[in-house]
Amino acid sequence: MLSPHSYANISFFQPPAFLMIGIPGLEAIHGWISIPFSSMYTVALTGNWLILLAVRRTPSLHQPMYFFLSMLALTDVGLTLSTLPTTLAVLWFDHRLIGFNTCLVQMFFLHSFSVVESSVLLAMSFDRFVAISNPLRYAAVLTNNVILRIGLAIMARATLCLFPVPFLIKRLNFCPGRNLLSHSFCFHPDVMRRACDDITINIRYGLFVVLSTCGIDSLLIILSYTLILHTVMGLASPRERVRALNTCVSHILAVFVFFIPVITISMIHRFGRHLPHIVHAFVAYVYLVVPPVLNPIIYSVKSKPIREAMLRVLKGKRQG
Repeated sequence: MLSPHSYANISFFQPPAFLMIGIPGLEAIHGWISIPFSSMYTVALTGNWLILLAVRRTPSLHQPMYFFLSMLALTDVGLTLSTLPTTLAVLWFDHRLIGFNTCLVQMFFLHSFSVVESSVLLAMSFDRFVAISNPLRYAAVLTNNVILRIGLAIMARATLCLFPVPFLIKRLNFCPGRNLLSHSFCFHPDVMRRACDDITINIRYGLFVVLSTCGIDSLLIILSYTLILHTVMGLASPRERVRALNTCVSHILAVFVFFIPVITISMIHRFGRHLPHIVHAFVAYVYLVVPPVLNPIIYSVKSKPIREAMLRVLKGKRQG
């Protein structure tokens, strides 16, 4: 361990590891808090894997809408696995250390999956727009090849947007002793504020990523539903209007579940620094843990084909 006088001669310093708090102020009951967290992670992984298996094993679900749903489920699995190891390590075993480079890797994947989720939700809104506004050409427009290209474009977009972020962190000079993170995972706004350097570039690039991904995606989703409503209002039969809108309910709920926490956490990190640490932690957990938990529940409740396919998968497991 270096003395404080030794640090004075160090012109550039990066901590070998960060120390994760978990849930600030509630460290004494982390064992109890781990029970709901473990339950949510189990529900998220089980529910999303069931959707993936249900779509794969059910030929009638080999349609664009369900392929996009599979992308969403796979993204939720990735997002869950990004935070699960460190969160449960802190809550179960009080293992709070994470290596500097490991932290950057986790940060990259965590934010990449968030961008992918935003993009998939946008693709799903486009799917609903085509299905409702031009149902006769739906299968011709959204072919398997087009869906594959959309999936690759989504992955490329997330990778290109987030690739510079770890390097922008690595260029920063950190202060010895300022290695305490406010969460049980590496969150970019949290990590960059541990530096003693000028973080203006990090702040501006982070804002650029948020606006160019989630910001643009949310506006395009609103535009898609504006056009969908215009089309639906033009239908002569009220019954047809209700039927068309019912196909969008699950997606609308998924959009709210994802974008409300995204907007909230962006606002808090920029304008709510005076708020208690537990508020920051709570909103971050809602943002990262809740959507993967609720999305399978929403789609299994609102979509009869998905619900029946998931039940068949479960019955097949029991019989096997």
